[in-house]
Amino acid sequence: MDLVLQGSSVMVALELFIKGKLKDGRVVAVKRLYKNNYRRVEQFLNEVDILSRLLHQNLVILYGCTSRMSRDLLLVYEFIANGTVADHLHGSRSAERGLTWPLRLNIAIETAEALAYLHAVEIIHRDVKTTNILLDNSFHVKVADFGLSRLFPLEVTHVSTVPQGTPGYVDPVYHQCYKLTDKSDVYSFGVVLVELISSKPAVDMSRSHSEINLANMALNRIQNHEVVQLVDLELGYDTDPETKRTIDRVAEVAFQCLQMERDLRPSIKEVVEILTCVRDGDCRAKSMKKKASQKEDAHLLTEGLQFSPDSVIHRFHSQSTNHSVASNASGL
Repeated sequence: MDLVLQGSSVMVALELFIKGKLKDGRVVAVKRLYKNNYRRVEQFLNEVDILSRLLHQNLVILYGCTSRMSRDLLLVYEFIANGTVADHLHGSRSAERGLTWPLRLNIAIETAEALAYLHAVEIIHRDVKTTNILLDNSFHVKVADFGLSRLFPLEVTHVSTVPQGTPGYVDPVYHQCYKLTDKSDVYSFGVVLVELISSKPAVDMSRSHSEINLANMALNRIQNHEVVQLVDLELGYDTDPETKRTIDRVAEVAFQCLQMERDLRPSIKEVVEILTCVRDGDCRAKSMKKKASQKEDAHLLTEGLQFSPDSVIHRFHSQSTNHSVASNASGL
């Protein structure tokens, strides 16, 4: 693969992100992993293995890579020019206010569809977060960064593995019990949903002790029927009845995804179905609503909800993968 680097780069942790161009004219994002320990090589090989199996419109495309024996570990991706969801919600591009509520709902649906595809082919992403959700110029989603992803055979109930991920997004059951399942991605996606309705980061040390973790804040607000204190009011929650209806429903989906007990969380396929019908205006007959009514302890009016632990305050040593390659390259 003939590659011309264009000179600009961004350094994040032990990864270097460089914008470049292939000989055929395609603009690419190049991720360089510094080969200073076994874990970096392992993540490199894992990402190549996972992405080589996948083809979905909402997953970033891997064009190529170097050999594991090369001096540099390079991954070459399609270049996604519009940054990350995190950039637009509460980062460097938040002042642009480009993400309207309809766009945010579509982002949620496309992200869930990408995760549903992964789960259908027995892959758990394991690092779902808004910095790993890239946006193209039409605000369509490209989920990225598969360095922590794991194959998950359908015939097993869980995979036992040391918890990895990013504080604020990690499934508390996975954190406590070392048992990874597809519902771990569902929990992380629930945090993403809360970010989309609130424009708040998953972790903010300036918030009160009990609300440093956005998941805890959301569970408290939704449980106490105080969604208005959670949402970004600039989305039109208090001025447009239809916006209020759909945000309330998405908040309920987030609430269900964030349940401590995994069996009370919906599958990501169910999440896709319910979010699609929220957008299209017909949610009455969908399976997740039926499931929620059958399991009263998972409903919004539940008494005695079990809150998720604050993974920031607890002694959680994360193996965060930080920002995804194209998102960082997009700011070059």
